[in-house]
Amino acid sequence: MTKTWDVLEEIQPTVLRMFKNTIIKDRLAHAYLFEGMRGTGKKDVAILIAKSLFCESPIDGYKPCEGCINCKRINNRNHPDIHFLEPDGLSIKKQQVKQLQEEFAKAGVESKQKVYTIVHADKMTTNAANSLLKFLEEPSSQTLAILITEQTQQILPTILSRCQIISFQPLSPKNLIEKLVEKGVDRNSAPLIAQLTNNLDEGLELSSDDWFAQAQKIVVKLYEVLKKNSLESLVTLQEDWFLHFKEKDQLDRGLDLLLLIFKDLLYIQLGKIEQVVYLNEKQRLEQFALQTSGRRLSDQMTAILDAKRKLHANMNPQLLMEQLVLKLQEGSTFV
Repeated sequence: MTKTWDVLEEIQPTVLRMFKNTIIKDRLAHAYLFEGMRGTGKKDVAILIAKSLFCESPIDGYKPCEGCINCKRINNRNHPDIHFLEPDGLSIKKQQVKQLQEEFAKAGVESKQKVYTIVHADKMTTNAANSLLKFLEEPSSQTLAILITEQTQQILPTILSRCQIISFQPLSPKNLIEKLVEKGVDRNSAPLIAQLTNNLDEGLELSSDDWFAQAQKIVVKLYEVLKKNSLESLVTLQEDWFLHFKEKDQLDRGLDLLLLIFKDLLYIQLGKIEQVVYLNEKQRLEQFALQTSGRRLSDQMTAILDAKRKLHANMNPQLLMEQLVLKLQEGSTFV
């Protein structure tokens, strides 16, 4: 869904304020690098800037009207002077940039202005990045380039030095919660989702994902049996956990969900009830919080973070979880 200036201004106020002033004063740079986490509105702002430049009736001299033919064509990705370049497979190849350069050489089809957006600019091959340098070194006054990345460190320093870098801040959990609720997500579920992603679209997907709903139940069940005996916990791993959390990314998400339970218990002990995210389990968690200590909770959270680290180091998932369960029951950390 296309996002308007007003919507994006709520998400990235600093970025939009800067572009408002720049557009009004006609001082746009020839090349920008938009960097920040996934879901922070980078591509949406790139489209917005293009509309600001091509809109036939901009509001207050900078805000796209969203109703003229140019705004509609840009929203539909079919304006001849607006070009998007995205990875072909795993990378952006030299041939793609070469084709883009051929477009650079042409005059604008309908105006003198041309705008190019390179999505996942960090995925340019070295040859592709070197090919792009010529354009960045000899910019046309009528050409605007916007590079988008989540991995600034993967981009050649020579390209970085020729772009004005614009940093996009992560969506705050509070902001995301309100956006999720506006979209129909249950208010009791939204805080938990907002701890797992900064991305509204991903949050909406999680809210309607049966696998994710079941994952929460299994994680809560595992926590409950941890307070009993190790045998029952290991049985729960075999009968529930391993059948549900099969892939590495699924197991990582399961560990995140487990970590949030221990965080909630700590928040309850500290009297920070407003920061609890497992709202559907709040009453039971308040009872559980009476049965443990802050020191033990801290040790248990450290153990889960260690497990996440070992997961990414490719430790055997079954062995990892069995070790973790035993450590959580001891209340101590991994050796």
